[in-house]
Order: sequence, then structure tokens, then C-alpha cells
Amino acid sequence: MLKKIMITLIFALSLLPASAFAHGTSEEHQREMALNTYMLIGSGILFVLLFVLYLVTKNRIKGLVPKVIKWGWILSLVGVLISGGMFLWGNRTSVSAETTLHHIHGLGYSSDGKRIFIPAHDGLRVYSQGQWKTPDGAKHDYMGFSMVDDGFYSSGHPAPGSNLKEPLGIVKSTDEGKTIKALDLAGETDFHGMSVGYKTHTIYVFNPAPNSKMKSPGMYYTKDETKTWVKSEMKGLNEDLSALVVHPSKEAVVTVGTQNGVYVSKDYGQNFENVVSDIQVTSLFFNNEGALFVGGIKKEPLLLQVDVESGKTVEINLPDLKEDAVTYVAQNPVNENELVFATYKKDVYLSGDKGQSWKKIADQGKGIAKTS
Repeated sequence: MLKKIMITLIFALSLLPASAFAHGTSEEHQREMALNTYMLIGSGILFVLLFVLYLVTKNRIKGLVPKVIKWGWILSLVGVLISGGMFLWGNRTSVSAETTLHHIHGLGYSSDGKRIFIPAHDGLRVYSQGQWKTPDGAKHDYMGFSMVDDGFYSSGHPAPGSNLKEPLGIVKSTDEGKTIKALDLAGETDFHGMSVGYKTHTIYVFNPAPNSKMKSPGMYYTKDETKTWVKSEMKGLNEDLSALVVHPSKEAVVTVGTQNGVYVSKDYGQNFENVVSDIQVTSLFFNNEGALFVGGIKKEPLLLQVDVESGKTVEINLPDLKEDAVTYVAQNPVNENELVFATYKKDVYLSGDKGQSWKKIADQGKGIAKTS
């Protein structure tokens, strides 16, 4: 009998579609996992029923019936083995092989510190408890992405088939991207340079060209969710800007980066003064206490923590970034020891000890999930 079972098993495996071992989209994988689960349960029940029936009939009924039941039992056993293997294989590879960060246009934590959000050209990606996921919601191409205490603000471009205008102007979501509210300048401007106060929700933007609310290029801010805009004079700045960040609780404090340093304004961007010199700034981030994190290049990639009041600077240890640099950085709002940053090469690193050690969670845009 064992020989017959092995022959049947090999034959059944040869008929199994190759797609059962392939990697598809997250939605496809969820459907496959559900189907595999139902197959495992159904074949298991059938196996038990046929086995009991075979034991009952084999000594009472002679001829064809017990043989048919016996072969039905063997085939149901094969079904259990195959569906069980498919279930375990699908469960092992369901997340890491499917998550792709086509681009990285921002980085931030949910207010409870449990999820990391990354806008990845075709919607959001979320990292939580060692796993990558694609959340519900339209796959908008978010730019100028800013997480706040009750959701996020962004600009960018609508997903294919969306009824939102192109470009998005400024939008907001309070349900992690499931729904989007258009605030202003829809169909007019895509703000790549944009930052929002984590607690104040004061919005600052670099405006690239005139629009219906902003008559000239430059920096503008709004304290009432885009109802009124004010232009900043930006005195003390004569360089092209590479980064922008707003203080989480002091709406008048805004910081910008350039090819040569970091500048801070305490009067809504009217006047700026230099706080860090001789560094090509690639990213800026304020934590909830107002400490400034600066990613940049000074011969080598570096990450600094800066006190904007005293000017005191502490360098944070980084992994070996070969021909790369920090493009976005964030700190967990409920755990100051947890830091995350992304790079130009679409690598993402996570630290649980404030940079003493780092774990790579995305490699060149491919999500790396915990396997145990």
C-alpha cells in the first residue's frame, strides 16, 4: 500500500499548478492563503470520513465497494499532504517576498508607535512587528508626506481611476489612507517640499510656481488648514533648499537644509540663521521633544541629533552606507530608543537602541520580513 500511496502522491504533485509556488500581489496571496486553508480543512474531513468508512466495510462487504473507498481514502490523504504543504509554504513567504518600495517619498510612525508608514509611489507600505503589509486605500503617489498625531498630510498624484484631481494639491487622511480629504489647490500644484507640525498641524510648503493662492514661488505657511496662506520672506537664505521640517509644537519654528548646512527660523520663516555648517543636508526630522535629526554627507554619510537652542550636536552611529545617504528619518513617538531611516538606494534600517545597532528591514526596495 505504501508504494501505491507514493506513486499517487508523485502523480498529484505533477498536476499541481506552478502558480501555487509563485509570488503574486498581496491581495492574490491573501486569496491563495484562504483557498489553501479551505482545501486543508476539507481534505482532512474527507480523509477521516473515508478512513472510518473503509474500516467499517472492509470485513463486511466483499468486492468493489471497499476498494473504491480505500482509493478514495488514499487520494484524500494525498490532498491533506499537498494542501498542508501549500498552506505552510504560503504562510512562510506571504509578506517579505511581495513588498516592494518602488520609490520612498516619506517616512513616519503612527501615533501609537506600532506602525511605520512609507509612501512608495503606488500607495503606502506599513511595517509592524517584523512584517510588511500593503494597507487598504487607493494607491496614490504621495509626495511631501507628513505624519501627524491624528493621521497624515500629503501632496502628490492620484491613483489610476481615482476621482481626485491631478495633481492632488494638499490632502489629509485620518484613517491611515483608507479615505482622503482634499484640502486645497487640487489640480494646481504638486508640493514635493512640504512639512506639517506634528501637534499644531501648521503646514509649510515650497511653492514651485504661481497658483490661485500663491502669486509667486517661495515658502508659504498656513495655520488654519489651507484657508489662508502667508508667504515667508526667508531672509538670511541665499541657497537652494534640499529639506524642510516644522517643529511639532512650536508653529513658528521651521528648519531647512541646503547643500552647505542647516538653517532655523523662529518667526514663521521670515528670518533664518545657520545652526549647522559644512554639511550637505539630505534629510531633516523633529522629534516630539523638539530635538532635530539631520541626515547628510560630510565626506561620508552621517546622522546628527541637534539641539537648535544651544547648537549642541551629537553624531548617531550609522551602518556602513556605501555611496548612499539618509533621505528620511523618524523616531518612534512613544519609544525614543527606536529610530528608522531610509536611503537613496531604498534601503530601510531600524534600531531599537537609538542607533547603537541597526537591522535592515528593506534592501533596495524589497521588504525584509521576520521569518521566525
